[in-house]
Amino acid sequence: MTNRGNLLDERLAESIAVVSAIKNDLPLLVRIANHIAHCLENGGTLYFCGNGGSAADAQHIAAEFVGRFLRERRPLAAIALPCNSALITALGNDYSHDEIFSRQVEALTRDADCVIGISTSGTSRNILRALEAARSLGASTIGFTGLAGDPLAALSDLCFRSHSTSTPKIQEAHIVAWHLVCELVDEFIGRSDDPRP
Repeated sequence: MTNRGNLLDERLAESIAVVSAIKNDLPLLVRIANHIAHCLENGGTLYFCGNGGSAADAQHIAAEFVGRFLRERRPLAAIALPCNSALITALGNDYSHDEIFSRQVEALTRDADCVIGISTSGTSRNILRALEAARSLGASTIGFTGLAGDPLAALSDLCFRSHSTSTPKIQEAHIVAWHLVCELVDEFIGRSDDPRP
């Protein structure tokens, strides 16, 4: 095998190990799914925030809730805060990049809602500020981060940590974990939507 082939084989083995380690977190993912379902069933909205690849994950997962994941059910209230480029650039310009999510949280969030911060490092200031704002308003908070994501974890009522310190591997584990959560939420919400006795 070529050196490049060896590199890819190593990276694939790393990915498999990090994703396989999610088995240890399945009880946590059930708790996260239960919390999200409870929030939605009580009229709350999910607000997702992240930077870069995590911003894309925020949009991806919000879409799974508003649309559907694997089964038909009512649309669920979820908003990705990185999406409004005019708002993001205005807040970054007029205040600072640290405020681009917290200002939105302050404007939109109430105590029935849940603010979800996705940060591979767990140290992104704008994500931390968003969760701080959510907590000050009485909203619940969920974090998705990496192995060393202590600042974000401390501000999260529930926090999933990928078993890696490598940004790409953390992101790979995040999307697998989120898909598991989405399927569970579909199950929980689907049961409450089912008109059969």
